[in-house]
Amino acid sequence: MGRSRAVAGAAGVRERILAAATELFAEQGYAATSVQQVVDRAGVTKGGLYHYFGAKEDLLVEMYRAVFGERLAALDRIVAQGRDPEWTLRAIIDDIVVGTAAMIKESAAVSHELAAMDSDRTQRLQADWRRYQETVRGLIRDAQESGVFAAVASPEIVSWSIFGVTNSLHTWYRPDGPKPAELIAKELADLVLTGLRR
Repeated sequence: MGRSRAVAGAAGVRERILAAATELFAEQGYAATSVQQVVDRAGVTKGGLYHYFGAKEDLLVEMYRAVFGERLAALDRIVAQGRDPEWTLRAIIDDIVVGTAAMIKESAAVSHELAAMDSDRTQRLQADWRRYQETVRGLIRDAQESGVFAAVASPEIVSWSIFGVTNSLHTWYRPDGPKPAELIAKELADLVLTGLRR
């Protein structure tokens, strides 16, 4: 019992540190945020932070994993179902819009920062993003080549019409706004798929 409370307490400290870093990175950017600001907001010591994270960069990498890891896993699950291209693309759009909206602070925190960082870990994370893009483009390309989707635009342009909206979602989406994420996802999917219909 005592050990499980200690484990839960440790998880709580780690989550508090990540939450504080997420808020600060979203508010003022990664470069402008000091480790001291993170520990002050989290209510922990620097030693406490370094117990869980070896460097400030680890916080950003962890946020990226939280935001993007779920999207990549969902993409793999959706594609593995082997459904028709229209259903699959709609499900992908729904997942990326709704999933990003659910983690809007984390998305804002990592959106611009990761590209500016240069390390082996961030390059691996960027490789995951490239795999995501290529999976979506491959789906569109195959459907166009088989005649299911119209070849009105290249798979790259079609995918960027989706990613352009979803990658910028953190700049304009508000959870208390007039449209829920599910409706935004439906409208985006309707727009894309109407353009691709033969």
